[in-house]
Formats: sequence, C-alpha cells, structure tokens
Amino acid sequence: MSDATAKQLALRALEQLPEDATLEDAMERLYFLEKIERGRAEARAGRTVTHEDVVARFGLR
Repeated sequence: MSDATAKQLALRALEQLPEDATLEDAMERLYFLEKIERGRAEARAGRTVTHEDVVARFGLR
C-alpha cells in the first residue's frame, strides 16, 4: 500500500467508516485490506498465475 505502518493504515481505514459502523464492519474492513495487501505482496514476489493458466486449469474454454 504505502510506507505507512499497519497501525496507521488501520486507523485511516477505521476513520473512513461511517459513524454508524459496527465493530463487525470495522473487522470486515481490516480483514479485506489485509487480504489485498497479502495479494499485492504475493504479486511483488512473483507468485502469480497468468490468465491463460487459470482458463486452462478451470477448463473455461
């Protein structure tokens, strides 16, 4: 995401939630952001699958 710490990213995400957000909403947002960051780290490390491989693997053509 950026050079911000995990705590800074979490605080920013929570501040963007609406005032009536529940704790469950907050947890879902943080979980979602973690999954995105984990995927981006995997991509940076070269651990990706090409579109063609996905199509072949799932027999989509």
